[in-house]
Amino acid sequence: MIPFLNLKKLNQLFETAFQEKMQQFLDCGWYILGNEVKQFETDFAAYCGTKHCIGVGNGLDALVLIFKAYIHLGKLQKGDEVIVPANTYIASILAVLQADLIPVLVEPRLETFNINPEEIEAKITSKTKAILPVHLYGQLCEMNAINEIAQKYNLLVVEDAAQAHGSKFSKNEKAGNLSNAAAFSFYPGKNLGALGDGGAITTNDDALADILFSIRNYGSKVKYENEIIGVNSRLDELQAAFLNIKLRHLDAENESRRTIAKRYISEIKNNKIELPIWDLTQNHVFHLFVIRTNNRLELQKYLKENGIETMIHYPIPSHKQKALSNWNNLSFPITEKIHDEVLSIPLHSGLDEAEIQQIITVLNQY
Repeated sequence: MIPFLNLKKLNQLFETAFQEKMQQFLDCGWYILGNEVKQFETDFAAYCGTKHCIGVGNGLDALVLIFKAYIHLGKLQKGDEVIVPANTYIASILAVLQADLIPVLVEPRLETFNINPEEIEAKITSKTKAILPVHLYGQLCEMNAINEIAQKYNLLVVEDAAQAHGSKFSKNEKAGNLSNAAAFSFYPGKNLGALGDGGAITTNDDALADILFSIRNYGSKVKYENEIIGVNSRLDELQAAFLNIKLRHLDAENESRRTIAKRYISEIKNNKIELPIWDLTQNHVFHLFVIRTNNRLELQKYLKENGIETMIHYPIPSHKQKALSNWNNLSFPITEKIHDEVLSIPLHSGLDEAEIQQIITVLNQY
């Protein structure tokens, strides 16, 4: 069986470096917000091209804290509306709700799975104060168009870059540096994944960064002096150390994924399967390779019988989830079509040539 993702295999490359770093960590005896977090924040900010990186507990917290910091700065108020793609993972919407803001769902483009800028403007009201584009599956949103709309209506733009580490808009512009602030997740399965939970915020806004460094640590800059109401959401010192080791290999990982994606796109030829649309630039890091089919469960069963594990990202749209019952009666036909048809096939640097060829052959024979 070709597993969908073999994290043990992917992380074997780093085991010696992890063990050495673990020993340094034990010898140091500093476990919270030490030099490893500071170093990762410095290095990841430099990687993204931003002035600041603030390490936090996970990707959801990264989004929530951005919104809470903007409320503290007076740039948002509780009850303001935030435009969000309807087909995103529910975490994007939960972050808006947890900051006491109101998510306004907008349809994506069927071809790219990303929010459709043409649909955004129609949803803007006097209460709209921010747009939350999600670089879904690793492909950048149409940030030029989104930022133009934001400028026209004086809106904040916050990137959900949880799946897009290293995606390039241009030679010098990456995910995390295409907006007012961006949120990253380092969940183990991400292209840059920790060995546990972790997240970060990137921004060029000095005032925002200053508040975020405080909010993540109980609202405190000086120990036992609490200036604002904060939370406990700090990037773990050991995870930061592991991430810094893996960060040096991120571009190679992304390029490996693109190479496999090119193979899939050029060699999978089956009129029962819709392949993702990609312009072959570095704007996609293929956190996931997502195909569409009218008979998803049948195709998934066929692939399993032929030794290929797949995943569904995501089977139930957010507006149909029981947790969001107030949205259950809303209709988003494109989003619902996507959630009914998508199937993610294995794609990562741990695949060997025989496995890649098997995936292509089996899909072509479906």
